[in-house]
Amino acid sequence: MKEYDPLVFLAVFHEMLGPLLWLLPLLALAVTVGFVWVLRREGRLVSRRLLLAEGLGLIGGALALVLMAVVSSSGFTDAAGPADWFLILIVYGVGFVASTVTIYTTLGFLAARLRGTPHSAHADG
Repeated sequence: MKEYDPLVFLAVFHEMLGPLLWLLPLLALAVTVGFVWVLRREGRLVSRRLLLAEGLGLIGGALALVLMAVVSSSGFTDAAGPADWFLILIVYGVGFVASTVTIYTTLGFLAARLRGTPHSAHADG
């Protein structure tokens, strides 16, 4: 590949992910907006909720690796060099962060709904 063509990457990702290629960025945008909304509403990070989200994020990172193995034609035994293992670590890290933020945001919305006071700045949820 002598020239950089972003459309080639788009075609490869579309072939691998199918409809997920468009669904995942929309989901990421929705979660980001929700996270910012929860953070602004509460005015701080709730440490108890964050620790729970991080713990569950470990599972989310593993699920990202499973998704990677499903959508690609290779498995973990095909990882030959440092670049492959670096990519595996990146996929795990992105899955961890994405699931942590998603879980924190979801728990923030649930805590507000259970409290019945969506604008409480001193929530302990």
